[in-house]
Amino acid sequence: MELVYARQFSVDYYPDGAALITIAGQERYWLTPDGGDAPADLDGDITVLHRPLDRVYLAASAAMDFFRALDALDAVRLTSTAAANWTLPEVVAALDEGSMLYAGKYASPDYELILSEHADIAIESTMIWHSPETAEQLQALGIPVLVERSSYEPNPLGRMEWIKLYGLLTGREEEAAAFFDAQMERLAPLLESAAGDNGGGPAVAFFYINSNGAVNVRKPGDYISRLIEMAGGAYVLKSTGGDDNDLSTMNMQMEAFYDAARDADILIYNSTIDAELETVDELLQKSPLLADFQAVQSGDVWCMGRDMYQRATGLGDLLADLYAVISGRGDETELTFLHRLK
Repeated sequence: MELVYARQFSVDYYPDGAALITIAGQERYWLTPDGGDAPADLDGDITVLHRPLDRVYLAASAAMDFFRALDALDAVRLTSTAAANWTLPEVVAALDEGSMLYAGKYASPDYELILSEHADIAIESTMIWHSPETAEQLQALGIPVLVERSSYEPNPLGRMEWIKLYGLLTGREEEAAAFFDAQMERLAPLLESAAGDNGGGPAVAFFYINSNGAVNVRKPGDYISRLIEMAGGAYVLKSTGGDDNDLSTMNMQMEAFYDAARDADILIYNSTIDAELETVDELLQKSPLLADFQAVQSGDVWCMGRDMYQRATGLGDLLADLYAVISGRGDETELTFLHRLK
């Protein structure tokens, strides 16, 4: 399979429609053609998947958006996320009408339900590594387990390219390739323009304040930090809390955040965890110290909406939003995930 950014999976094609999927250079899966069988001499460490995969148990919530974008939600029969915790209306509707069922949390699923529904694959997030006995039990029941690692992609656009893997699993490879190509064509001009800044553009801080008053920020290697730099910004906390290979988030005391980000040109408040903000006054209620920040005084304070986590295919839209804000065109651009605080 031709891949541009993704490095955490690969696909090799074989005659008669079979494919060998390799995840992170380790786990291997033989995907049979519809109605086909695996070769008798297949290596013992290769898990066999029989197409069509149309009764998926999906315990990797961030991957649901790929199925939605491919018009393949009917392939997902079971989910580990309850309806109240979904922001994708199509998934909520499927759960309400019963075409998709809630099968319990990922670490303690309803094995009886999963077995009775004849799940043909369990797609797990890397959180399953904290509950290995769950994966072992699913495998003991004859249900193949695939741990998806899109969050480990070094390039954020590699995350979005995982739609090609889901296109393969659902028999929608052409649709997946067309979706990704269209995204790349749309983003190419802004990526080329932002590349000229080489990460030296306006300084940007991305954060939220937790219930204990600590400031949660992205580590330098996190995909949000990288998106900021791809959009032409300079991630203001790049030299704070770890090297470029660190992933995810960290907490800072407000005093440390004050020292690191007070002179940032742009502040973006992350409300995907916290309540969504509409005004600067609401932000200052969380910490009056923020009134001293340059971006607050200049009015360059933005908020990211609550639904980004479940919108894996929206990474291109977020990158476009960041580019608009960082380039000073945020107010004249129709944004998808960001809005300016009033």
